Order: sequence, then structure tokens, then C-alpha cells
Amino acid sequence: MEIMTKEKTEKIVAQLNDLVEINNDRIQGYERAISETDDEDLTYLFTNMAAHSRGYKSDLSREILLLGGEPTEGTKNSGKLFRAWMDVKAALTGKNRKEILSSCEFGEDAALDTYKSVIANEDNILNDDLLKLIKQQKQEIQLDHDRVKALRDLGKNL
Repeated sequence: MEIMTKEKTEKIVAQLNDLVEINNDRIQGYERAISETDDEDLTYLFTNMAAHSRGYKSDLSREILLLGGEPTEGTKNSGKLFRAWMDVKAALTGKNRKEILSSCEFGEDAALDTYKSVIANEDNILNDDLLKLIKQQKQEIQLDHDRVKALRDLGKNL
């Protein structure tokens, strides 16, 4: 069994906190999207996606605590930009279904990029169990992304 150095543990905690932050962004982004739509199907979808991120955040936070770290409550700067962009779009488009879905897809792309970055980290310091957890979450986020994209591509503006 490998002995973890303090430096290695801190790097792992930092990587996991990056994922916590992007999930905080997803939660806030989908809560915002819910407030921007009157479509029941989108409200249901966005509620489920926010719930997925709450679960991911909980799993990641538990791992951070097991490593002796402190889970972040913050968000990524890209998330703040995403929400500001969504605010502007909402003001301009007035609850336009396709624009809301486009904004959500933009956020999903940011989430996937963050997960890909952690998985591809050249330090390769994550143990197999953490890597498996992160890859599983990324796969589920990819499915959420594909659902949003498929709905957007339908181009329904009800």
C-alpha cells in the first residue's frame, strides 16, 4: 500500500475540489434554468440534473473529508461567467426554450472539460477507486449533456 505524502494529498484534495466547484456551478445553473422556463419537461429534467450534481458533490466531499481536506462551497470562475451569460440571454430571449437549452449545454461542456482535465492530469496521482468514481460521474454528466443537446437540436420553441 502506497504511503500518501502531504503534498500528494493536498493535490488530490485540490483536484476533487475542482470537481466540487463545477458541480456547485451545475446546481446553481440548473436552479437558474428552472426559474427561466415554464416548460414542465425542462423543469423536471433540470431538477434531476441538479440532483445528480448534489449526489456527485456529496460523494466527492466525502472523499475529501476522508483525505483530511475541507470541501469547498465555492464555484468556478467559469461558472460565474456562465451564470452571468445566462442572465443576459434570459433578459434578451424571454424564456426561449432553445436558448435556455443552449445555455445549459454550454455549462455541461464546462463540466465535462473540468472532469476531462482531472482525469487526464499528468501527475496521475488519483488512486484507482477515485479515478473510477470520477470517470463514472463524467460518464453520467456526458449523458446529461447529450439529453440537453438532443432537446436543443429538436429546436422546439413552445
